[in-house]
Amino acid sequence: MSWQAYVDDHLMCEIEGNHLTAAAIIGHDGTVWAQSANFPQVKPEEITAIINDFNEPGTLAPTGLHLGGTKYMVIQGEAGAVIRGKKGAGGVTVKKTGMAIIIGIYDEPMAPGQCNMIVERLGDYLLDQGF
Repeated sequence: MSWQAYVDDHLMCEIEGNHLTAAAIIGHDGTVWAQSANFPQVKPEEITAIINDFNEPGTLAPTGLHLGGTKYMVIQGEAGAVIRGKKGAGGVTVKKTGMAIIIGIYDEPMAPGQCNMIVERLGDYLLDQGF
């Protein structure tokens, strides 16, 4: 299966009538493996900051998580594994695997828990597959 198929078929899937707004799979080096058509243009320093927070949990909390210039307030996650951010009625979930980060961006009417489930389930599957 191509990386784009993981984005199209798994991350952008419908769940209880809702979809993620945007999603991507990005290598730890910042290389985009696959992304949805409307995923924001991320800056290398934004990906570096996310990877740094996985390595040293808590580094993003003071400054916020930035994606494509949009700032998300960092909320509870799982140290070294999942970062969650909130902005207004929407937010972001980032799951780290051995080789990549899975990013899901959502907005109302999708609930935060639905985004978490979609992103983290794919991340857990990829971890199990050695990615």
